Amino acid sequence: MCQTCLSWYARCVAPYFVHAGCSAGAFTQMRKRVIPLAQGVVVEVGFGSGLNLPYYDAARVERLVGIDPDGTMLGLAAPKSRAMPFAVECIRAGGESLPLADGIADTVVVTYAFCTIPDPEAALSEIRRILKPTGRLIFIEHGQAEGPRCRRWQERLNRLWGSIAGGCHLNRDPLRLIGGAGFRLLEVQHGRFPLPLWQLGSHHAGIAAAG
Repeated sequence: MCQTCLSWYARCVAPYFVHAGCSAGAFTQMRKRVIPLAQGVVVEVGFGSGLNLPYYDAARVERLVGIDPDGTMLGLAAPKSRAMPFAVECIRAGGESLPLADGIADTVVVTYAFCTIPDPEAALSEIRRILKPTGRLIFIEHGQAEGPRCRRWQERLNRLWGSIAGGCHLNRDPLRLIGGAGFRLLEVQHGRFPLPLWQLGSHHAGIAAAG
């Protein structure tokens, strides 16, 4: 596919494809489990189209800062953001360079974004920087499958899948990435994807502390 076509797809089609895909039931179930645990000043890295917004507990959230590099995604999130009972600020930026002060966040939320962020290690370093010493990282991710057969297929499909799904990588290990960045895993939940989404591999949600 020519570069112009790829650019058009990434700008005009991929955001809607990702929004529709991440609205599926398997994703929604995980969001319902952990997003209500966010509290205080919340920074959501990989805010996307705002699919987490319905699951925040308004009694626990002081304000929310949504970070995403995709302007189309942020446009999709705008109507829902304005309707929330707490202040929501959307900022167009990448996770590797968060335009926020040190120690600003009580909670950082990342859902289905470590698979897409070009440099997840740099993003995790930035997340540690903006978290308060007592802050928590809440995450939901898919990644490297447990079974070797599925892993082999993830490797084969990875490049094609990334071009269709907004740069998503099938073969990353989110738990290893989080632990390797110096976070301490406090709680991890596991789920299963339905058969049509087998290529997404493992499904994890959890809470981690910085240090």
